[in-house]
Amino acid sequence: MEDLTLAAVRSASEAASRIQAAFSYYSRRRYEVFLSFRGEDTRASFTSHLYASLQNNGIIVFKDDDSLQRGDHISTSLLQAIEASQIAVIVFSKNYADSRWCLDELVKIIKCHRTIGQIVLPVFYDVDPSELRHQTGEFGKAFQNLLSRASSMEEDASLKWRDALREAAGLAGFVVLNSRNEMEAINHIVEKVTLLLDKTDLYVADNPVGVESRVQDTIQLLDIQQSNDVLLLGMWGMGGTGKTTIAKAVYNKIGRNFGGRSFLANIRETWEQIAGKASLQEQLLFDIFKEKTTKIQSIESGKITLKDRLCHKRVLLVLDDVNSLDQLNALCGSREWFGSGSRIIITTRDKHILRGNRVDKVCTIKEMDDSESLELFSWNAFKQRSPTKDFAEISKQIVEYSGGLPLALDVLGSYLFNRGVSDWKSVMDKIKVIPNDQVHRKLKISYDGLNDDTEKEIFLDIACFFIGMDRNDVILILNGCGLFAEIGMSVLVERSLVTVDDENKLGMHDLLQYMGREIIREKSPKELEERSRLWFHEDVLGVLFERTGTKAVEGLTLKLPMDSSKCFSTKAFKKMKRLRLLQLAGVQLDGDFEYLSRNLRWLCWNGFPLTSIPSNFYQGNLVSIELENSNVRLLWRETQRLEMLKILNLSHSHYLTQTPDFSNLPNLEKLILIDCPRLSEVSSTIGDLKKVLLINLEDCISLRNLPRSIYKLKSLKTLILSGCLMIDKLEEDLEQMESLTTLMANNTSITRVPFSIVRSWMSPTNNISSHFRTSTVTSSLVPLDVPHSNSHELSSISMYLPSLRSLWVECSSELQLSHDAAIILDALYATNSKEMEPTSTTSQASNMVTSTSQVSKHSSKSLLIQIGMNGQVTNILKEIILQNMDVSGTGGCFLSSDSYPNWLTFNSEGSFVTFQVPYVERRNLKTMMCVVYTSTPDNVTSCGLKNMLVKNYTKSTIQLYKSEALVSFEDEEGQRIVSSIEPGNKVEVVVVFENNFVVKKTVVYLVYDEPIGKNMELYHVPDSNSIACSDDENEHSAKRFSTENKPTDDFNQNRKKKNRVE
Repeated sequence: MEDLTLAAVRSASEAASRIQAAFSYYSRRRYEVFLSFRGEDTRASFTSHLYASLQNNGIIVFKDDDSLQRGDHISTSLLQAIEASQIAVIVFSKNYADSRWCLDELVKIIKCHRTIGQIVLPVFYDVDPSELRHQTGEFGKAFQNLLSRASSMEEDASLKWRDALREAAGLAGFVVLNSRNEMEAINHIVEKVTLLLDKTDLYVADNPVGVESRVQDTIQLLDIQQSNDVLLLGMWGMGGTGKTTIAKAVYNKIGRNFGGRSFLANIRETWEQIAGKASLQEQLLFDIFKEKTTKIQSIESGKITLKDRLCHKRVLLVLDDVNSLDQLNALCGSREWFGSGSRIIITTRDKHILRGNRVDKVCTIKEMDDSESLELFSWNAFKQRSPTKDFAEISKQIVEYSGGLPLALDVLGSYLFNRGVSDWKSVMDKIKVIPNDQVHRKLKISYDGLNDDTEKEIFLDIACFFIGMDRNDVILILNGCGLFAEIGMSVLVERSLVTVDDENKLGMHDLLQYMGREIIREKSPKELEERSRLWFHEDVLGVLFERTGTKAVEGLTLKLPMDSSKCFSTKAFKKMKRLRLLQLAGVQLDGDFEYLSRNLRWLCWNGFPLTSIPSNFYQGNLVSIELENSNVRLLWRETQRLEMLKILNLSHSHYLTQTPDFSNLPNLEKLILIDCPRLSEVSSTIGDLKKVLLINLEDCISLRNLPRSIYKLKSLKTLILSGCLMIDKLEEDLEQMESLTTLMANNTSITRVPFSIVRSWMSPTNNISSHFRTSTVTSSLVPLDVPHSNSHELSSISMYLPSLRSLWVECSSELQLSHDAAIILDALYATNSKEMEPTSTTSQASNMVTSTSQVSKHSSKSLLIQIGMNGQVTNILKEIILQNMDVSGTGGCFLSSDSYPNWLTFNSEGSFVTFQVPYVERRNLKTMMCVVYTSTPDNVTSCGLKNMLVKNYTKSTIQLYKSEALVSFEDEEGQRIVSSIEPGNKVEVVVVFENNFVVKKTVVYLVYDEPIGKNMELYHVPDSNSIACSDDENEHSAKRFSTENKPTDDFNQNRKKKNRVE
């Protein structure tokens, strides 16, 4: 095993050396061209002219007689110069082979050509390439002269010379056979060298605001210096965010560090051209190899050619604006196509292109922030960094409209340059209705690229109606319209046309929303009633007042103030036969509701003015009915069977007294009745909702109980009863809700969660961690309450105790408490022993603070835990503790002494402290602080705390809290714990740590609030006046203390008994 390990280390070391060697050539290059020549033949003629021409074209050249520094050993310097050059130009003349110096240069050049890919360009000056290959003619004679002078010891050198000459003769170069075409030949050589050096950078931007920081971030993702693997990076974002600009800047900055580079621009457009596919493959080969001779006959043959030619080349390849997998497969079929260390950058608007293992990393290109946006806009509009004073406010408005999109900032800024304020205001008013054409066309590319009409319809519906709505709700509505919304929505997200936030709400960039609405407007710019969707306030008012709506209208939204008195005739909807989506707010309709479309799928009417839905309103196709803030008292006065209805939302309907008959809503999935204060009864037919997933009855303050049938809902996942003040219990039948994962019942009269649901959620077939993470029954909202004398139940779930956020157990006696506490602690310690590694936790809250000092190979740690309310006394004590929370080299602990009547201190060796809670006159216990001193191996970085157990022997209760719960406690949560501890109670605090922690000492501070009716004066009692309540350090008696200025005799006597820990 040891040999294998050493071999692996050696292999890794060798691999690292190879990587470093591969990169060092590109990172250490000092010269672009190394000139090798025979001085006596060409120094004063051809070579000097070539050298001058290269320099005149800005090329950095090494020429031995000019470039060597004085005092250098010439042969060593030449070898280093060769390695540090990108191209070697060798001028072979008649006497070149007569020089050992020249041939040693040649051997080194050929070696660099083989090993690091150095480009070699031979120039045959008055020499035929065949003379080099066979060492014949005048060139061969010169070589023989050298060999005759060489000693027999140099046979190896002569073999290397011959090999190098033969290989050089086989390389493509230039033949210069007479002096008449010298200048022409020199021009061709310089042209070729310039091409090979690829010295031309791509244009990036006139005003590259924010580009450099994004370039550096991208280069870091490319991991150029650390990895020799082939790495593919995807750059994804909506159109106009600057993906191409950033990719160009990256290409310019690092491209010359590769053996070849290629930037294939506008692939989406080029691909559609007649010869576009093959031309892209040919362009890639030309960029890398600088050869125009390769012709691609077909895409498939091109793939083979690319793979064969590129597999040994370390390249940088940028594929710009890729919008199909066919393009990716034709130009970058797999990582095996490219040499080690290659980097491929793919810019796209479609995230699907980057799915799976097609790329190694994805860089999401975000919009610019406000500061960058204003600067970029200013450079275009004012040719300076910030707006002029007169234009400052309107500039901010235009920047806000642009939404951080560089494209819009460039276009609008340039358009407004040198125009007056009145022109600016006119443009601002116009673009809110009709977007700038240049921006619109650029953004519309993504829309045009959608696969089919259903995806386009979904996009337009979202742009007009659904921004800010729950994604799942919109999918239900659009599926009801036959639009296959699940896959359609995914495509829109992948194409950067729609976003979904952390709360599952749909979003869209403002300019994309304007673009979508402009697509609708431009199909019928003059005739409003012929547009498929109506959203603009004035347009909708005109169509409704004039009753000009037609069957072209599929969606309509009109939002008026809630106190609006505008009333429209239902006949305005008579011709809108295809109306699917209707969103109203503050609107009144008068007349026969049979005129409303029978194709309606979504009815959203905020402030619905009627007391019930008219019976002649056809609702058979409705998927979602949302009547928030309505006047509804009874939803339907006549029975309505709605097979398609999935969502029913009557929230804030303050006159609603009872729910509808649910037996006629067989497919309902969401029932939302938030803040219906007069709702006193839920129909027993709620048990017929076999497909319901969510029931939300939050703040229905008149609701006294739930019908027993509700517990039969096996599909229900979320039940929200928060704020139902009069509901005081949940039945044991709750365990029948086998899909229930979230129960919220804060601010109710419920004091106990049925233990049956705990047992159900903790069954081996359930993922209990997910239940308790999402459910609030184990957090502060509803305490988890194990009934009296139920240790059998506790034992049956003991293996799951470490997964609980918190647990509250009521026992029948102190004996029962001791038994149950032992069960809990055994379960916690057993779990610790099974864990292979401790879990590192870092507190981000002030409730838990750690301090560490190292002694030998062990670290001593101090941990402060605060439970309860913050206040002046609490903050002062915390500051004192934190100042002294340290561990000396000998392991002694520094404790803050008592400061009666503000705080009292109890401490014990080990992991628990037992004490009786004193009575302090006119004061209430406000906060409990616990400081724990531990020792652990110095390689452990976690705080180590797993759980805290609070046993109240007097009340026969056990409270268990996981460390994560303690960290995240709010003041109110902690105060509830503290308020359960009363004067005279015998309490024990136990801390449970990871196995590799040794708990040396535990200290508990009880902090009391200000005196009733008096201002608090905080003073620090010296150590000599420390308070002690018992000789036993592990258990302190309860005493009644007075807040009078003069201490009582009992107080003075007890202070003398305090055991200090130095």
